[in-house]
Amino acid sequence: MRTSSPIEIAFGKSQLAVALPSEAEVRIIRKPALPKLADGPAAIAAALAAPIGARPLAELAAGRRSACILICDITRPVPNRLFLRPMIETMIAAGIPAAKISVLVATGLHRPNEGTELEELVGDPWVLKTVTVVNHFARNDADHVDFGATATRGTPVRINRRFVEADLRIATGLVEPHFMAGWSGGRKVVAPGVAHHTTIRTFHSARFMEDPLAVQCNLVGNPLHEEQLQIVKMVGEIYGLNTVIDEARDLVHVTFGEIIAAHLSAVDFIDKATRIPIDRRFGTIVTSAAGYPLDKTYYQTVKGMVTPLDILAPGGTLIIASQCSEGFGSPEFRESQARLVELGPDRFLATLKAKTLAEIDEWQTEMQLKPMRKGHIQLYTTGLSAEDRRITGVETIDSVEAAIRASIARTGDRGVAVIPEGPYVVPVHAAGA
Repeated sequence: MRTSSPIEIAFGKSQLAVALPSEAEVRIIRKPALPKLADGPAAIAAALAAPIGARPLAELAAGRRSACILICDITRPVPNRLFLRPMIETMIAAGIPAAKISVLVATGLHRPNEGTELEELVGDPWVLKTVTVVNHFARNDADHVDFGATATRGTPVRINRRFVEADLRIATGLVEPHFMAGWSGGRKVVAPGVAHHTTIRTFHSARFMEDPLAVQCNLVGNPLHEEQLQIVKMVGEIYGLNTVIDEARDLVHVTFGEIIAAHLSAVDFIDKATRIPIDRRFGTIVTSAAGYPLDKTYYQTVKGMVTPLDILAPGGTLIIASQCSEGFGSPEFRESQARLVELGPDRFLATLKAKTLAEIDEWQTEMQLKPMRKGHIQLYTTGLSAEDRRITGVETIDSVEAAIRASIARTGDRGVAVIPEGPYVVPVHAAGA
């Protein structure tokens, strides 16, 4: 397809219009349209009433003394407003006192979500008034229960006490591609979501990150996924509610049931729509960090650099647009990126391979090495300072259009792949596709 009219890609809470040069041979890559659920609340009610591999929620809640519901943090656009209240109302109706029901924000090692941000995340004032809503803090030793270590790789397993000690445990989330763990949601909301920092730092070490099977959309042999499965089995009885949304962030699918089975069912639904076969590689790729909330920081932006690598021609240019409205990310990530710039990619990676326990957030810098090894990375952003831009370790640009023209001239390839939704779409090179 040839076009000179602007193409909109996700950027912050709106879109960034990108005008493609007339000589470009443009391929727009997005998921096929997924039918929206005509009645989201009815679909959720049906899922809670007819779970996968479990009894209905009303029966699961009967006779329980307490419950804990995990929700993802602000970096995931999960439609919590649709399902939290009906889940809680079902629990209360089954006899669990509201005072014994908690919602735990699965922050992993991200910062807590508080104030108006927590209100936005939960999406329902009734929930905040009716039950306890708290953040997970991975560095608070006393907040965790020690389960020992996994059998296969010796990962220390320490999980949030509030979740472990609840009579009824439910993990909720969004199923989307994840550039390390294959798919988000399900078991990942437990670990790293509510795991201790030593658990998280172990399976985010180079031993796991450099494994060729630790990639997006892959669960078979993926060491992170395998550890996560062991961890949820060690914790015991857990149920999961999984959502799938479209580009407009509307609900298109929901599952509920035993945590592993319900998650795999949601993965089966979205897998073919997410992985898009493409018959060539491109000298230029233009993508996004998926817009708000994922592009609030540079830390999360790295995901959008990794997912399209299969269709980037060696030495090609990957241009990513990310607002970074909240800035760079954690102090630990800033330190990791500064070390990358100081040492260079090879020496930086060598320091990681010497460790069994990763430093906090340096795994995101390690993931950035993958696109840096493949081609030339350029970043368009409006939210980073000059020093922030320096320690990204990539080239920052003022014009996406000018960068596209320069890339075509440099590579001699007029093919330009545009991925408006960023890491939520995974293009896969397939000859003859």
